[in-house]
Amino acid sequence: MKIFSVYDPEFRPYGKVLDGYDTKELQEAMLAIPLPETGTAYEASIRSLEDCGIFPLLRDRAYGGMPLQLGMCWGHNTKLNCLEYHRDSEINIGTGDFVLLLACEDDIENGKLDTAKVKAFRAPAGAVVEVYATALHYAPCHVSAAEGFRVAVALPKGTNTEMPVIEPQNEEDRRLWARNKWLLAHRDSSEASKGAYIGLTGENIDIKEEI
Repeated sequence: MKIFSVYDPEFRPYGKVLDGYDTKELQEAMLAIPLPETGTAYEASIRSLEDCGIFPLLRDRAYGGMPLQLGMCWGHNTKLNCLEYHRDSEINIGTGDFVLLLACEDDIENGKLDTAKVKAFRAPAGAVVEVYATALHYAPCHVSAAEGFRVAVALPKGTNTEMPVIEPQNEEDRRLWARNKWLLAHRDSSEASKGAYIGLTGENIDIKEEI
């Protein structure tokens, strides 16, 4: 699988890199949080990250004053497993380089997405990467097994928290997995075993040979 850069033109349908932000303080705060020994961890809102000077700048500039949360996804990962989307853009900032596996929402056909449509993009340490609302994404992948990854995740406040109780009325309702989070799982993922909507067909992509 070819790994593009977030600065390549191939990234344009999925997002863009935002300029004019100093991420040094945020990176230091993220590095103070230990990595899990295996797998990944995610917290939607982390106080030490939201205390950094970049937080109000992201809230007021990148999100136009919308209520914001700043958390982190961190650990070790090389697999796709699932794809999710929100109604809003997500911003990612890594302490080191990391890889995003992405697809477009309009690649979903009859409730399914063929993983052959997924592309890989490498983001450099400290870059402020906006992933559009229409770009399907999930946990980042590390580029170094020894170092793992730490990626800050900025989203509108409340996203990825407790799912509202609804009675599904259409196909998309079945994909709702958390607040402002619609999920398509691969049948081989742990999420699928927990009841997530199985919406990915084809190979469960693993980039361990490409990094």
